[in-house]
Amino acid sequence: MYFSLRVSWWLTLPLAALAGAFLVRIFIILHDCGHGSFFKSRTANAIVGSIAGVLTFTPYYQWTRTHSLHHATSGDLDRRGPGDIWTMTVQEYLEASRWKRFAYVLARNPVVLFLVAPLYIFLIDQRFSSRIANPRERRSVIWMNLSLLGMAVALSALFGLKAYLVIQLIVVGVAATAGVWLFYVQHQFEGVYWERRNEWDYTAAALKGSSFYKLPALLQWFSGNIGFHHIHHLSPRIPNYNLARCHRADPLFQSVRPITLFGSLKSATYRLWDEQRGRLVGYRRLRELRRASTPRR
Repeated sequence: MYFSLRVSWWLTLPLAALAGAFLVRIFIILHDCGHGSFFKSRTANAIVGSIAGVLTFTPYYQWTRTHSLHHATSGDLDRRGPGDIWTMTVQEYLEASRWKRFAYVLARNPVVLFLVAPLYIFLIDQRFSSRIANPRERRSVIWMNLSLLGMAVALSALFGLKAYLVIQLIVVGVAATAGVWLFYVQHQFEGVYWERRNEWDYTAAALKGSSFYKLPALLQWFSGNIGFHHIHHLSPRIPNYNLARCHRADPLFQSVRPITLFGSLKSATYRLWDEQRGRLVGYRRLRELRRASTPRR
């Protein structure tokens, strides 16, 4: 990418985008290491996961804890929050303050959700420890920031500050946007499962609350088979390189309706969870409810 700058930015940009695609796959390796599934050795998982964390701007131990909370609460309406896309119910939105509704509409805007938020998460938010982080997680954030600073200084000295920043931002931007989109589609799709805690079931949340995102072979490789998300949530200890084989081996998994790349675009229109209908809806549903509640003259 650096040497391509001497030829043309039009050559550098696609190379940076390709590097971003590879970074998505590296993040899946970090993801599997965090679940203790990529290697049998806990130490090997920690070492490789931490290295992958530097490349993906992600503190390994802090992210691992947050992601484990996501697995424990996915599809549970009463335990939303950790590691999730902010999702309100229709009733919660109607009862929210004007400021909270504004913040929610802004957060769910596709430009913010898939372009601005990914960069904020990976470049800014993950530079800080969470308020409930334990000492090891706090140390992982500190060492991560020092490693990133060292990498930035070294590469800027080697290639020049401007070249490094432009290339790095494109690579991280492509990877972050793709990663957030994948995570979004995995839990925001037609027919997704959400229940209150007293009705919530782990197996149902895995098989019905996590999508089977059927991607073309090349994209499936770059995304580390994470499209088999229903299997991953059912058993996180299955490494990404065994998910496809696991899917083929059991008819139960094959009965899950797949979401195609084109069909997944519909997910971008979903905004709220409608408890009355038991499905995700757009803002049009709010207008329907308001019209229904307005007295007729």
